[in-house]
Amino acid sequence: MYDNGRNPDIVSAYSLRSGFTLATDVCKEKSNEIKSVPRLLDKLDVSGCIVTADAMSFQKVIIDKIRDKGADFVIELKANQKSLRYGLEDSVKTATPTDAYKEGPYLEHGRIESRICRIYRGEELIVDREKWNGNLTVIEILTSTEKKSDGRNTSEQRLYISSLDSSAERLSQITKQHWAIESMHWNLDRNLRQDSIKRKAERAARNLDTIQRMVLALIDFWKNRRKKISDKKKDTAQIIRELSVSFTNVLHFLAQK
Repeated sequence: MYDNGRNPDIVSAYSLRSGFTLATDVCKEKSNEIKSVPRLLDKLDVSGCIVTADAMSFQKVIIDKIRDKGADFVIELKANQKSLRYGLEDSVKTATPTDAYKEGPYLEHGRIESRICRIYRGEELIVDREKWNGNLTVIEILTSTEKKSDGRNTSEQRLYISSLDSSAERLSQITKQHWAIESMHWNLDRNLRQDSIKRKAERAARNLDTIQRMVLALIDFWKNRRKKISDKKKDTAQIIRELSVSFTNVLHFLAQK
């Protein structure tokens, strides 16, 4: 724990395909995430991959690093880039999207949700586009939600910037997939109480984070195994033994890296 009472912040790279955290980096202050993300990217081979991140990572140094590493990106845009965010909010009101994709309405987690994705050419909407050293696509996500319990309606607009020139359907799916890591962070805090556990040193913070991510991985293994018809016939002890073997294999794999 630092002098300001904060626990060390940990930035992580998560692989959606494998379901594992690939690397982490510790930063002392939230603003220091801007310095941590490039260090994190240097630990990984992301060539040919799509990097998704929250709004804190929409910085020139980070976007340049992603491009230099041969990857594409989809990053949410919020008020940390005020002029760009508010300028795009005004521009998309009158701009014509190059493609659009609609999902829903569908029922999920007690809510009826509809989702519209519209994409725009960045060169037509972004004034300082040369600053970002390449072509950009603007993604607008509009969601409309009705809560089944009380019928209350809410709506939201989210904006993303991407280096990809792709369809609205694909870009919409990529923005949804990013919530896998957000869900993991929510589980670390909500279910494992990570933020409420005080850590006195960076090493303690990293060790706790690693152990808790392993616990989440085991829980996910468990949930997936219990969904299979063939595994439902097995008793708890047998599934635990098989999970232990899987977990041990993962540790052996990591030890080889």
